[in-house]
Amino acid sequence: MSKIYAAITAVDGYVPDYVMTNKELETLVDTSDEWIVTRTGIKERRILKGENLGTSDMAVHAVNGLLKKRGISAEEIDLIIFCTTTPDFQFPASANLLADKIGAKNAWGYDLQAACSGFIFGLTTGAQFIESGKHKKVIVVGGDKMSSIIDYKDRTTCIIFGDGCGAVLLEPNEEGLGIQDSILRSDGSGAAYLGQKAGGSVRPASRETVENNEHVVYQDGTTVFKFAVTNMADVAAQIMEQNQLSADDVAWLVPHQANKRIIDATANRMNVGTEKVMINIDRYGNTTNGTIPLCLWEWESKLKKGDNIILAAFGGGFTWGSVYLKWAY
Repeated sequence: MSKIYAAITAVDGYVPDYVMTNKELETLVDTSDEWIVTRTGIKERRILKGENLGTSDMAVHAVNGLLKKRGISAEEIDLIIFCTTTPDFQFPASANLLADKIGAKNAWGYDLQAACSGFIFGLTTGAQFIESGKHKKVIVVGGDKMSSIIDYKDRTTCIIFGDGCGAVLLEPNEEGLGIQDSILRSDGSGAAYLGQKAGGSVRPASRETVENNEHVVYQDGTTVFKFAVTNMADVAAQIMEQNQLSADDVAWLVPHQANKRIIDATANRMNVGTEKVMINIDRYGNTTNGTIPLCLWEWESKLKKGDNIILAAFGGGFTWGSVYLKWAY
């Protein structure tokens, strides 16, 4: 019996209609369009507006689009892995809420939290269920409503993040296509430099935490940049070396959209030209777990069966990693 690989067989995405431009941010904080673009590459980002809308509501659009493309019903889904830093609630899991909203009555699911690396952690985890033969159809969702935890008076963070969601369907493949390899890493000492200070069991919500504005994203930009630019680039190069891939062998680099300079450093480390790098940070900013699946969604028409694709990400806390896959359709 030939080896079973976990292959992406469909992808879809969703971004909210509301566009927050750098010009709008100039009215909120002391910044400028030139300053933002020069340092991050971001020109605008999408924001989810409306009462009682959470990350799972964006996921509904992405997953329904994916199911329609693949021509299957929600009841055929075995498992939903929802990768997010901004779940609808502390519990129940957004994966469970999503399953109910789309009618995935036969699926079980859970949320996965690894900050901006969450999607590739979830993709690798989902692949294990396919490769084991236990499941036939696994949906991996990556999405965040970052606007819900951003302080729009903090110019170090509010310029970076946006809202959005993408999703992929994993199915068995016996042609050797799909996820080939992964390298995943974490270092909890990074919690001091990028995270959310309150809202968990260490510092539950209280009048004090609210008054101290501790329920928003905190970032030590300089430290995070140095760590990210080195580790994301290194792990992408490492997975190429581990699989004897040259720059010519790689069809696409799909980097986490955190900062244009980090993306450029990763491509340079891999010796991959800019024509092979998926970039949408200029239009969407950093959607955290959403960046990589949104790129795959937007570039889907350019992908060819058998293409060697490298995914690379870095996230708060710290987390980082890379996935090597062969496109399956």
